[in-house]
Amino acid sequence: MFLPDWGDFLAVKHEQLWAPWRLGYILGEKSTTPACSADALLDGADSECFLCQAAVDGDDRERLVVARKKNAVIVLNRYPYNNGHLLVAPRRHVARLDELRGEEQAELWETIAQMVGLLEKQMKPQGFNVGLNLGRAAGAGLPGHLHWHIVPRWIGDTNFMPTVAGVRAIPQSLEALWELLTAELKR
Repeated sequence: MFLPDWGDFLAVKHEQLWAPWRLGYILGEKSTTPACSADALLDGADSECFLCQAAVDGDDRERLVVARKKNAVIVLNRYPYNNGHLLVAPRRHVARLDELRGEEQAELWETIAQMVGLLEKQMKPQGFNVGLNLGRAAGAGLPGHLHWHIVPRWIGDTNFMPTVAGVRAIPQSLEALWELLTAELKR
């Protein structure tokens, strides 16, 4: 009769993954990024909204702003689902699709397509999730300001960690990603 060597099953190798930016999300901490003064914000902006703050000039590196356009702002997700996770939002504080103006809609779609192309070129993902959560019941963490998520995906990018430990490892720092994307956009 074959008896397994239980030592092989019990000898678990441990690897440490370092993702310090996730702790703030886990603990529910507020951003340490200084708020904009109310007079610096666009008309109708919410002074507590990080996307409204990103929509105006300021410390782009601190606010993780990749780029601003006339009607759109592109920001790194501070708590990414995967490496390269971007948010594309209207600069104007609007919560509903039917509140967007035609030129805003057009620029937002163009920006989403541009960012997918940029991520394809720089990071070589094998696919993308592009989505919009409308309302808190649909998963919107910031229901007052529309924003699309662009999440690069690779075959095998989900593994046992999200299932067993509820942990996802992101292999690139937000600062390194910011440098990569802003440098490419300047070219």
